[in-house]
Amino acid sequence: MEALKILIQTRFKTLVLVTVALIFSIILLMVRMKLNKSYFFLFLIWNVFLAIIPYTITMYLNTKPNISKIKLAFWSLVWLAFLPNAPYIVTDLIHIRIGNHSLLWLDVLVVLSFTLSGLLLFFISIMDMQKLLKSKFEKLPVEAVSIVIIFLCGFGVYLGRFLRYNSWEIISQPHLLFKDIITIIFSPFQHFEAWLFTLGFGAFLVVGYFMFKNLNQLKTN
Repeated sequence: MEALKILIQTRFKTLVLVTVALIFSIILLMVRMKLNKSYFFLFLIWNVFLAIIPYTITMYLNTKPNISKIKLAFWSLVWLAFLPNAPYIVTDLIHIRIGNHSLLWLDVLVVLSFTLSGLLLFFISIMDMQKLLKSKFEKLPVEAVSIVIIFLCGFGVYLGRFLRYNSWEIISQPHLLFKDIITIIFSPFQHFEAWLFTLGFGAFLVVGYFMFKNLNQLKTN
């Protein structure tokens, strides 16, 4: 209970910002459902829930200053498995083309609002993980590791969007997942689209990450 109290006190502004973004997204979705008489975009609720998981993990870990390196390594792997779910919401923009064109602008606003919430959770979670890694591994090049992680997320989004894998299949179907991963890695010319998407989407996230980080530093200064 004390840990929860400390968490709320230290993260109050961030939690308010995330909460407001999510509430706004949900309100827009409800308006869209009312006007279009359609529940098509309800899947966005599930997607943003998955995006909250990695943020919750890093937020919780930051309340444990004495966590061991072994436990941190374990939770970092769990975090990394769920992290691509946050930027994955960006690719939900493809669903706009099959929406109700009479209120296309509303569909765009709904998906964009969830996309921005997902990216917000993504960037905050990465910066939280950086703090943890710096506190436990002083000699680790955290910035370089962060960029690698972001590109791995780009690859993870490709696996989710185009090969239809999800985070749970690391446990339920690891043989199929790792088989496809190895095939893509060792046959790059046969899977050109996978590499192109990973590099392109990863670069998009890296640019967004540095923009978010610099804006955060400007606010601090």
